[in-house]
Amino acid sequence: MIFQPAIIALLLASGIAVAMLAAAAPFALQVIRQWDIASGTERQLLLERRTYLFSTLAAFVMVVQLVALLLFVFNADRMAEMFVGAMCAVGTLNVNPFGFPALLAQMAVFFLAAAWLAVNHVDTRAPDYPLVRVKYALLLILLPALALAFVLQLKYFLGLRADVITSCCGSLFSGDAKGLAAEVAALKPLPAMTLFYVVLAVAAGLTFFHARTRRAGYAAAAASAAAFVATIVGVLSFVSLYLYEHPNHHCPFCILKPEYGHQGYWLYVPLFAATAAGLGTGALQPFRQVASLREIVPAVSARLADLAAFGYLLVALIATYFVLHSNLILIEH
Repeated sequence: MIFQPAIIALLLASGIAVAMLAAAAPFALQVIRQWDIASGTERQLLLERRTYLFSTLAAFVMVVQLVALLLFVFNADRMAEMFVGAMCAVGTLNVNPFGFPALLAQMAVFFLAAAWLAVNHVDTRAPDYPLVRVKYALLLILLPALALAFVLQLKYFLGLRADVITSCCGSLFSGDAKGLAAEVAALKPLPAMTLFYVVLAVAAGLTFFHARTRRAGYAAAAASAAAFVATIVGVLSFVSLYLYEHPNHHCPFCILKPEYGHQGYWLYVPLFAATAAGLGTGALQPFRQVASLREIVPAVSARLADLAAFGYLLVALIATYFVLHSNLILIEH
């Protein structure tokens, strides 16, 4: 089963990413210790030439990790038909204990990679590359995260067995189930809707405010993280119900299936993009006072904040569309 094309692609993406960052680690340590842009020594010139190569390779690795999350979820959903008891990605991820940890690790890598790309972008726009040490130190921090994601994926894919009877979303999100997911799914529609729209409105408002005033960057990033959580809670507690037109079907993965028109992607893609942009805004805030970045960081941060604000508004509009075009009635008017 590990020879499925998507699985091979995911393992190659993670394995090559870990290998590339591990190979770059000695150079990263050298840059952190010896980088001096004001120096004209041969060693400094050699470091500068090599940073172009290593930064380009690192950026490629991070972009691949952004795409890998989408492929991981798509593959988990597509493979559901191979396992007895699986109806969607939940069943596939439940085949062994490493499925959901691998997904969560890949999500964490997604947001970390997006933040690194934001830092790298502003650094390459400054003439003196003031964040070289910072971004190479971040690569050393990212390496264990990428390695963990790779190990979890490897254990998960190696542990896939077609003769295993797995459990699907009904056992995880039903009213009789135990755990955080079941408790979230059991929230009443009205308070869940209130939480969803209020938090998204705050996130959109703060990111828009930051884009216009260049202030409250950390607050915009925090609101973005909160909006991500609130949206997942909203999907579990009421959005999915309206999509399925069933009062007890809370699965956040079945909405990705073709029988529901892959409508979940219309919700999740802008959500992840907006959250990555919002967190990227926060990642740039510590560098606002760097002399060569005083104009660059506010401009890039504002564009990211605009993207986040637009993304959260789009998420709210799409969720509202699902609710208004459903035949299910959860709240009596």
